[in-house]
Amino acid sequence: MAEARKQGTRATPTNGGGPVQGYDASDIQVLEGLEPVRIRPGMYIGSTDIRGLHHLIYELVDNSIDEALQGRCDHIIVTLHKDGKAMVEDNGAGIPVEPHPQVGTSALEVVMTRLHAGGKFGGRGYKISGGLHGVGMSAVNALSSWLRVEVRRGDGKVYAQEYACGRPLMPVTVVGEAPGHGTKITFQPDATIFETLDFNFDMLAQRFREQAYLTGRVKITLRDERDDREYSFYFEGGILSFLRHLNKNKQVIHQKPVHIFKEMPTATIEVALQYNDGYQETVHSFANTINTSDGGTHLTGFRSALTRTLNDYARKLGLLKEGEASLTGDDVREGLTAIVSVMLAAPQFEGQNKHKLGNAEVRTQVETAVTEGLSRFLEENPQDARRIIEKCLTAARAREAARKARDLVVRKGALDGLTLPGKLADCSERNPRLSEIFIVEGDSAGGTAKQGRDRRFQAILPLKGKILNVEKARLDRMLSSEEIKALITALGTGIGDRFNLDKLRYDRVIIMTDADIDGAHIRTLLLTFFYRHFPSLIEEGHLFIAQAPLYRIMNGKQPIYAYSDRERDEIVKSLGKQNVPIQRYKGLGEMNAEQLWETTMDPKRRKLLQVTVEDAVVADETFSMLMGNDVAPRKRFIQTHAKDVKNLDV
Repeated sequence: MAEARKQGTRATPTNGGGPVQGYDASDIQVLEGLEPVRIRPGMYIGSTDIRGLHHLIYELVDNSIDEALQGRCDHIIVTLHKDGKAMVEDNGAGIPVEPHPQVGTSALEVVMTRLHAGGKFGGRGYKISGGLHGVGMSAVNALSSWLRVEVRRGDGKVYAQEYACGRPLMPVTVVGEAPGHGTKITFQPDATIFETLDFNFDMLAQRFREQAYLTGRVKITLRDERDDREYSFYFEGGILSFLRHLNKNKQVIHQKPVHIFKEMPTATIEVALQYNDGYQETVHSFANTINTSDGGTHLTGFRSALTRTLNDYARKLGLLKEGEASLTGDDVREGLTAIVSVMLAAPQFEGQNKHKLGNAEVRTQVETAVTEGLSRFLEENPQDARRIIEKCLTAARAREAARKARDLVVRKGALDGLTLPGKLADCSERNPRLSEIFIVEGDSAGGTAKQGRDRRFQAILPLKGKILNVEKARLDRMLSSEEIKALITALGTGIGDRFNLDKLRYDRVIIMTDADIDGAHIRTLLLTFFYRHFPSLIEEGHLFIAQAPLYRIMNGKQPIYAYSDRERDEIVKSLGKQNVPIQRYKGLGEMNAEQLWETTMDPKRRKLLQVTVEDAVVADETFSMLMGNDVAPRKRFIQTHAKDVKNLDV
């Protein structure tokens, strides 16, 4: 790989286009081996934050899953060590160790130290795999300060090799004896590359749960030696078990799920779907067990077949009359929970992170499978079919009511000369990238925030009371709420099919509520609103939560602010005094404008939490459980975590 660099200022050719001064052959840098990965890690693992850190483990586990898909592996173990290392072990065939016929060195070393080297290109080693990039193991090796791989090939020997920053420290060596087959890789992520080295157990557990559902009959064990935790995932039911898991906190409208399975020459299609009485769409797509969070051709094919098939059946039953508008995609996906899984011999992903499937032929294959399978289900289950169609028709009527309500909001804004909500104290800055808006709980705190803000770039929108729980409401009812209409108008993006992130009026949308139970409830309602109707704000990093202090500690005339009980105790201890004056803030309104500015709003001193969604499955489950109609799961959650709240360090 070659990278061209130009140093210094640009020289203007003279004398009819003579040589450019300061730029010659010596400026061309040739990167060898795994150097490109270390210099541009984002190109290979997406980022160097916590997501990139976990991607190292994902790449190794994906390789083990590929072994399972060939029928050569049924147990994968992931261990998080106390010293920061991570280990991935499987009982697959084991990486070959004999000399590679083209290179001459051990095939194990070739796989671990060369990009685009692996057994997934020719089609003989793997019929199905998580992609054909061939950079997974070598990328992990390149981004680890230390890595050790051990291989068992069934000959009773254990082969090993160690590396530092991708470079071998020793040749492939026999280090012991052991029966069976398998590969074990232990690695230490490079602290000079990653922003954090702290693996998140829950994030990994969710990923492995998904893969266990999709692979079926493969046990994945996650061990955390840091706090002595261990989970194992094994599911006989495959994606039907996954579907039941996703719908466990929802009221389904038909007990029998739709299950579609079709084998084709170049692909295997499996789909499971079921409708609930909610209003949100929950669809997850996978290709060769890899979560394609950005969708792709398989998801496009599924949605197209779903809309067309339900429209055809509704007209066949006479529930859609001649001349009536057809159901839209939004209508047929309201309250839908679905899993779309495809297994391909040659998947084509867009980007090394494999978030989107690009195989053009897959769209037609999925359309065919879903059309046939769903049509058969509707014919064989007429009562369930009628419930589904009635659900879609109700969604269509609500969509039309929502359109009228939305148009009314838009027209009202147009008639008012695009005036913003009267309660909004806007900023003078007109460049959205340089401005921010605080969504504040209550008029009292809103008044203080208006006085304390920097009017040049900070806008304040106070909300009265608790906004509507949008988890339990359709768009038409939601748009009848004055507080929600004020929010939508202030943001400027529109909502639903008219949403346009480019029209966002503020680069940072900051939720600022009291640090009490009511404040937490309002914050949760707002997060639900943004997650369900403005997910792009979260995905693009525009949504934040302001951290207001809980205590003001007076050191003479100098105030010191603490944001938790622990921080308060540490500050008091450091002062070495008795009877230190401490004020506990019950709400934002207890602070004067100057205090609110210097603790919560001043960009130089404030603390903001950026809202992210690391895993859509977990987020959807959490919002459905906390904000949905089913009381029992919420009650169990409260009972389970009551002791944690009681002892919470806030």
